[in-house]
Amino acid sequence: MVLALAALGGAYLGPHRAAIRVTQGDPAAGRAVMRAYGCASCHTIPGVPGARATVGPPLTGLARRSVLAGLLANNPQNLERWIENPHAILADTDMPDMGVTPTDARNIAAYLYTLH
Repeated sequence: MVLALAALGGAYLGPHRAAIRVTQGDPAAGRAVMRAYGCASCHTIPGVPGARATVGPPLTGLARRSVLAGLLANNPQNLERWIENPHAILADTDMPDMGVTPTDARNIAAYLYTLH
């Protein structure tokens, strides 16, 4: 039992460490602000309470995707740009501009990159 818990803890920290390394963000802060910005109103987001909406695409497995929003290479810079100002990238997107700050976008990206 202890070995199983230790293995799970190590698996849990692996994606978090990798997300922090590539984004320089804080996954825990990102998870918290996703609720504040209302992301759960449109998306299914693992680990975010109540985030089971189907208006927008599910964010499950975002870290494994090769493309964001159907056109951007999946990298931290593009994800942060998309979160901050989706209409600057795709004018007719249904994704609303929620006024996400650069710091919050970095933290949200960090959380999303924990989702494998």
